[in-house]
Amino acid sequence: MAGMFDLTGRVAVVTGGNGGIGLGMAEALAGAGCAVSIWGRDAQKNRQALERLETTGSPVAAEICDVADPQAVQRAFDATLSRFGRVDGMFANAGMAGGGRRSFLERDAEEWRQTFAVNLDGVVASFQVAARHMAERAGAGDAFGRLVATSSVASLLGAARNEHYGATKGALNAMVRALAVELARYGVTANAILPGWIESDMTAGLMANEKFVTLNLPRIPARRFGRPEDFGGIAVYLMSEASAYHTGQVLVIDGGYTVA
Repeated sequence: MAGMFDLTGRVAVVTGGNGGIGLGMAEALAGAGCAVSIWGRDAQKNRQALERLETTGSPVAAEICDVADPQAVQRAFDATLSRFGRVDGMFANAGMAGGGRRSFLERDAEEWRQTFAVNLDGVVASFQVAARHMAERAGAGDAFGRLVATSSVASLLGAARNEHYGATKGALNAMVRALAVELARYGVTANAILPGWIESDMTAGLMANEKFVTLNLPRIPARRFGRPEDFGGIAVYLMSEASAYHTGQVLVIDGGYTVA
């Protein structure tokens, strides 16, 4: 059974893989033998994450990439292919928080467009370059591919002042369902991971807010906020042969928050 989760010979990209949930997934993938390329905008964070990933002993690399720029995505993908020869999994994890500081009545078009450019268009660009490569390989008799989007429970729950963020994540849920149908012929699966409240750099301000913690922690049956390492196991599973028949799903990982 352990062999089903041996990722030796596989190659995965994790966008936003230099911190938070992305790094948690990248570390677990590398620990299972997968070659991993992390993409991020911050060169220093990339270097620090790479040093951590190198301790796994698996081949790892980092690329500077702003997923909101389709040309940057193509360059990073080409560099990854040049280094590893193939890409078997695209974990489109890079994203920006909604912030929740302004109401819908006050939100300007620029903030709306920026959120969509990163959280939705960035995933589209990342998935598209990967899917083209996977379809081409399938045509040559090598049918295998994994597309995984980091969505959010905000796509399921109404969050005041966060409609722009929730809208991007709801779109991701719909997209992976469509891609699961369209790309199955190539041996490619498509799924979304929906985190709840997670301790990370992105949520550091909230986690330091006593009122936020007091209000939300009791609503989580697990009685703790999530941590980046909580996403390692699901990443390895989705990348592995064990998930070959698992596609078109939204997988909620929130300690029971949404069902409670």
